Amino acid sequence: MCAGVGSAKAGDCPKCGMALERNPAWKSPAITIYTCPMHPEVRQDQPGDCPICGMALERAGVVEDAGEDDRELKDMTRRFWIAAVFALPVFLLAMAHLIPSQVVHSFAGGETSRWLQFVLSTPVVLWAAWPFFHRGWQSMITRHLNMFTLIAIGVGAAYLFSAVVMLLPGYFPASMDQEMKPAIYFEAAAVIVVLVLLGQVLELRARSNTGSAIKALLDLAPPSARKITELGDEEIPLDEVRVGDLLRVVPGEKVPVDGAVVEGRSSVEEAMITGEALPVEKVAGDKVTGGTVNGTGSFVMKAEKVGSDTLLGQIVGMVAEAQRSRAPIQGLADKVAGIFVPGVLLVSLLTFICWAWLGPEPKLAHAVVNAVAVLIIACPCALGLATPMSIMVGVGRGAIEGVLVKNAEALERLEKVTTLVVDKTGTLTAGKPKLVDVLPEQGFEEADFLKMAASLEQSSEHPLARSIVRAAEERGLPLLPVMDFRSVTGGGVAGKVSGREVLVGKPDFLRDEKVTGLEMMIAIAKGLQEEAKTAMFVAIDGKPAGIIAVADPIKPTTQEAIQELHALGLKIVMLTGDNRHTAATVAKRLGIDTFEADVEPAGKAAYVKKLRSGADGVAMAGDGINDAPALSEADVGIAMGTGTDVAMQSAGITLVKGDLRGIAKAIRLSRATMRNIRQNLFFAFFYNALGIPLAAGVLYPVFGWLLSPIIAGAAMSLSSVSVIGNALRLRRLKL
Repeated sequence: MCAGVGSAKAGDCPKCGMALERNPAWKSPAITIYTCPMHPEVRQDQPGDCPICGMALERAGVVEDAGEDDRELKDMTRRFWIAAVFALPVFLLAMAHLIPSQVVHSFAGGETSRWLQFVLSTPVVLWAAWPFFHRGWQSMITRHLNMFTLIAIGVGAAYLFSAVVMLLPGYFPASMDQEMKPAIYFEAAAVIVVLVLLGQVLELRARSNTGSAIKALLDLAPPSARKITELGDEEIPLDEVRVGDLLRVVPGEKVPVDGAVVEGRSSVEEAMITGEALPVEKVAGDKVTGGTVNGTGSFVMKAEKVGSDTLLGQIVGMVAEAQRSRAPIQGLADKVAGIFVPGVLLVSLLTFICWAWLGPEPKLAHAVVNAVAVLIIACPCALGLATPMSIMVGVGRGAIEGVLVKNAEALERLEKVTTLVVDKTGTLTAGKPKLVDVLPEQGFEEADFLKMAASLEQSSEHPLARSIVRAAEERGLPLLPVMDFRSVTGGGVAGKVSGREVLVGKPDFLRDEKVTGLEMMIAIAKGLQEEAKTAMFVAIDGKPAGIIAVADPIKPTTQEAIQELHALGLKIVMLTGDNRHTAATVAKRLGIDTFEADVEPAGKAAYVKKLRSGADGVAMAGDGINDAPALSEADVGIAMGTGTDVAMQSAGITLVKGDLRGIAKAIRLSRATMRNIRQNLFFAFFYNALGIPLAAGVLYPVFGWLLSPIIAGAAMSLSSVSVIGNALRLRRLKL
């Protein structure tokens, strides 16, 4: 989770000391980078430990070779079981005095028992705990004190104190123990190592579950493809497919990559993208997407996007990047952790001094035990994991529902959004307008009138223009060449068709072009606009020629989405470049709170900026290039996955299915994730606030209670596991 820390090889985070974990994103031929699961800024091209938290660095950006991905888990598991075998007899020997038998008591306190504990605990401390000592030492060198600093000092102090007692008993006064022998704490050192190793194993297993969403996405892609060669069909691995390859897709198979059908026809189930269960008919020239499922037909396709360039690859990459990003709330945990470890070391030192000065006999033994307990129980692992684990699970959960989060900051900001600004075309509506009315003025034939307008519009990229061109082609009208074409943003288009001056656009645009006598057409247009139709005025040779009306149907799910968003407490504002009458009709039909019409792209961004100055949080949802400035200006930009790449790049959230209900899902996800993070931070702070005083022995003067280092070690390990377990609850979140 260490932002910016990465490496091409396995290892530990150079900041926090945690093992770098492989980011299960789309595989890439580039150099492998290793990064920290707690500090994504830690990045390097070889294995190692995080310099901040000490965790082993994880491999980022590769999905194959799962065995290497479990390197840290396998290593910690092996160390745990071997350490447990050695630590169990040490623990039994140390606790034997509790058995009501004089013979057992005599043996437990004898030299044989003490030397056995020394011998058996030595491999546990010097071998099984070696990663902790290594990371603890690195933390001191890099001056990034972390959980491994405390573990190394605590375990090392308990073991060294006991070892010196065994090897140099003459240095300790005989009064330290009623049996005239100094106390030893090999069982504390050994059992603490076993418990910390157990915590690491449970933590690593839990962390591996946070990548399940990406793995599920990757499973959507088939492992191989059928490439058409001169010798016939050849099955090749998916990563060997190249742009331009001809691929055969047979019934029941998944489409391997993004491309276009060149031969054959079939129906393809595109629920992965659209959310619609009904298959879509595909013929030559139609686009197909990798990961979608072919129906009963067979077709040949040409690969156009492969690997990480496919839609599925981009989704996986976006999810993986978001999981590694840092939420602003993480800054609070970082600031606390920055002063926490030095503070714990100071508390441990004061605990040692107080017990050695004021404590009961044996003073030195009590001082060592309680100082070690403070170091062990105060490990800040739970604090460091609180935010990144929730972010990883939350982002993954959203991806499964088609809500792609670009970064953790967007997810955090979305929780505070109170106003949602939406574009009309392509967001509230289907974004596929159709020509519904052709109303020429007297003196103009309908076919000639439409042919002239469509010929001019064929040079325009506007969605309304394409609907006019498509309607002319469906009627079999030949399109004529255009000369001197020009486009006025937010106004209309002009040019010469067969030597005649043709204008198509808004009334103001025609007036600017010196066209008069538009009053009758404006009156007709108002009636059309009240029916949610967009009226475009046409002038030929400087005279009003008629009106072309286009309608963009509202998406079937939009009404339900608006109701859900209102239920979540959001105010909804519609911005559109369409005329006011059409906008008012759509707003009234959908129950939108307020709207602004005739807004140009620059005006959308300015409007969003104005809203931000007076609202707690503003989100903008759009799908087109013209929405990109407003998406960037909003606190959170939300792009429809069915829209343009520019819109998606400008947004912090992308809805893969282009369904407005996805915004409600995103908001619920944001609120649940942030609530989960706050719960984790509370658990971590509360745990340390309660545990450190207990470990220091504040209850001893009143109740005579002391916290054993063994219990402190168990509590420390379970605190991290509990934080991860709480984060994993997000996988079951109902959106």
